[in-house]
Order: sequence, then structure tokens, then C-alpha cells
Amino acid sequence: MTGLDRPFLDRPFLDRPFLDKPFLDKPFLDKPQWTAELPTVSDTESLGAELGSRLGAGDLVVLSGPLGAGKTVLVRGIAAGLGVRGPVTSPTFVIARVHRPTPGGRGVPLVHVDAYRLRGLDELDDLDLDTDLVDAVVAVEWGEGAAERLAERHLLVRLQRRPQDDVRTAHGWWRR
Repeated sequence: MTGLDRPFLDRPFLDRPFLDKPFLDKPFLDKPQWTAELPTVSDTESLGAELGSRLGAGDLVVLSGPLGAGKTVLVRGIAAGLGVRGPVTSPTFVIARVHRPTPGGRGVPLVHVDAYRLRGLDELDDLDLDTDLVDAVVAVEWGEGAAERLAERHLLVRLQRRPQDDVRTAHGWWRR
């Protein structure tokens, strides 16, 4: 049993009130509010889908982790939870992609950003993401340390991959 056999909806760390209200002060920033073990790609997509079903316009998701940790896979799940168009692939070379809602979706677009190639805060500002945040969910890969200032609060998700068995772990915090 992987711990993900139950729907994420039943997990207390993903309850909507918890997603809407928590803010951590500096002394507690190093301790995640929730942790999920993700043995498979499908588990990572499922976590993303559950998050996507609970995120709304104005939410910023900042993703951190090494190459191959599952950042794009998690965003693919967020896109599924939002019900947006188009395949979700890493926007490394185009920097940002906008995924519009499908007719049966939740009506919220997803802006998927890869900040890996950006050379600083000025280039991030040039993307004008704070404008997108009014109407969309914005997910920024490689954004920790820069993207947080785009919104009053953000969901930080740090992904790790264990070298011995390739299992991923996601740690999440809502921060101000």
C-alpha cells in the first residue's frame, strides 16, 4: 500500500480550508505543512490533480527540486485538476505557456512557467505574471527565491527524488 491508494480528497492536509487559511511565520518555514510520498508518476499526477481541483484564480504555486524530481509531472496533474487544454510539457525554452480552460473545465486558466533559464528578477518581472495571477493559477518551476514576490501568498512545493529507489517526496507549505 503506497499511502496514495485513498483519494487525496480524504487527506486532511489537502482540505480546502487548510489550503485557504494557513500562513507560516519565519520560525516555522522549514517544517512542511504536508508531505506526500510519490512512488510512481501516476501518484505525482494524482497529487497535482487534487491540488488543481482546489486551486483557483489568483493562486501561485512555486515548485522547487532538482532535475527529474517531478515538477512538470505535478503541473500536468494540476492542469488535469483545473480542466485546461493542451498537453503540459516543460516550458523550458518558451519560458511560459498558457493553458486555457476546456468547456467542461473549472473555467480557470493555467500559466505554466519555467524560470530555469531566467537570469534574474528583472526577466521574471518582464513576463508580467502578476497580471496573469488575477485570472489564472500560475505554476512556476524553478521559482523558489524569486517568484514568491508575485503574490501575497503562495504554495511552495519542494520535490525530492530518492536516489536508491527513484521514489519522489513532495513537501508543501502555504506561505506569505
